[in-house]
Amino acid sequence: MIVSNIEALDELKIDITIEDYIIKACSIVSEMEKINDKEVNVIFVDNPFISNLNDKFRGKKTPTDVLSFPFDTGLEDEFLGEIYISIDKAKTQADEFGHSLNREIIFLVVHGLLHLIGYEHGEQANPMMREKEEKVLKELRLYRG
Repeated sequence: MIVSNIEALDELKIDITIEDYIIKACSIVSEMEKINDKEVNVIFVDNPFISNLNDKFRGKKTPTDVLSFPFDTGLEDEFLGEIYISIDKAKTQADEFGHSLNREIIFLVVHGLLHLIGYEHGEQANPMMREKEEKVLKELRLYRG
């Protein structure tokens, strides 16, 4: 099972129910990918914070919705890495797509988690990643609209 630690910048208000969804989503991904005894940090930040990370690590001076940073020591380690999610971007995208903030956040958590375990994509979405993301959202009954 993948265990998640959830953090947020002090000034950000995070709905407590999202923690349950995050734990369940990590459990579903863990089962799908047959991953045991791993840990991930999910960190909620604002647009300025994620813009700085995006600039520093990707050379892009704009906010993004999610960034994943794998923790790879080359050893069998229980820590997969960190997922940073911009609450500002998540709220905007939830409004744009016409679904709940919880759905958007869980989509971003799963997307980030899939990157941590090795899935990649270019400018276009990876169909395999998208299928797995949608499967988790469906299992959690987090639908569009």
